[in-house]
Amino acid sequence: MKHLPYFAILFFLLLFFSSCAGIQYLSIETREPAQVTLPAEVNSVLVVNNVVKQPDDIGHNIKRLGKKQFDNIKVSADSVAIFYTEALAQFLDEEEYFGAVKYYQKPLRSDTDFWKELPIQPETMNELRRSTATDAIISLDKLLLQTEWVDFFQQEGVKYAGLTGKIQSVIRVYLPSMEGKIPSIQFHDSLKWEGYDTRGRLVFAELTLPTQEEALKQLAVYAAEKMTKVFSPHWERQDRWYYTHFNSRMREGEVYARGNQWLKAIEKWNEFYTREKKMLNRAKAAHNIALAYEMLDEMESAYEWATVANDLFRQSTSPSSLERRRSALFKKEIERRRDASRKLNMQIQ
Repeated sequence: MKHLPYFAILFFLLLFFSSCAGIQYLSIETREPAQVTLPAEVNSVLVVNNVVKQPDDIGHNIKRLGKKQFDNIKVSADSVAIFYTEALAQFLDEEEYFGAVKYYQKPLRSDTDFWKELPIQPETMNELRRSTATDAIISLDKLLLQTEWVDFFQQEGVKYAGLTGKIQSVIRVYLPSMEGKIPSIQFHDSLKWEGYDTRGRLVFAELTLPTQEEALKQLAVYAAEKMTKVFSPHWERQDRWYYTHFNSRMREGEVYARGNQWLKAIEKWNEFYTREKKMLNRAKAAHNIALAYEMLDEMESAYEWATVANDLFRQSTSPSSLERRRSALFKKEIERRRDASRKLNMQIQ
């Protein structure tokens, strides 16, 4: 009985140290470059709608409850191209990369040949640029939409169904100085929904399935958001982590990291790295240092330390260990960001 207090103290000390030695996660926002690098002289862009409205009887199917085959149905694509181009103009403007982003209200196509793709002619391009005082034109030149509706079951007179929407688009950039040098940007993707087909009824409101017309508009906005990343540098949210340890220097580094004082965190973690003998602990400190350099946007140093950390993890862990796999992924991501930062610097200089 006399030894109970000692064992109790030892237990709580071990519990404390084990809680201090682990991993902490954080979310960061990384600045990513545009996929297409436009000439430096392009300061303003005009977004235009250069497609013909898709006929209602093209691209839409439904499999009704109890049926084995799909039936063709009519779905209106009215205003979907407008939703796409207006959203694209808005998203590009919000990124604040271009000096000005303008939207041309009137559709350029007045014909009814939906299947025919008609790129903007040079004289029309020059007139649009002149009349709107813009340097380049971003044009939606093709838009194909599809929906597939499947009824699953019926409850209280309301059908529960699944809806898949598909979108294909072609966007071109028009500017005289680079005619034919920028390829068409093709986009293919889909979205899926499941829920109750309430059609104005209030039942099951939390699981309401959009109508096909609503789904098409959601697809258009989704595609516009994706296309924004093609033409403009943008922010992406990503997850990161750093290792904690009961050592005083590691704890001090963690405190500095929480306060965004990354240079001081590097100093403390580097002190631990230099003095520590255990290879696995050195690997964790090296990872922390790599993260700190990434937060300082010093990607070359971040990659050097990520490489050191990965080498140490490879020497101190088994091939199937989580730490080794996690370190390899981090190193690869830092390498990607290092290369992307060079492209980004060219775009925003």
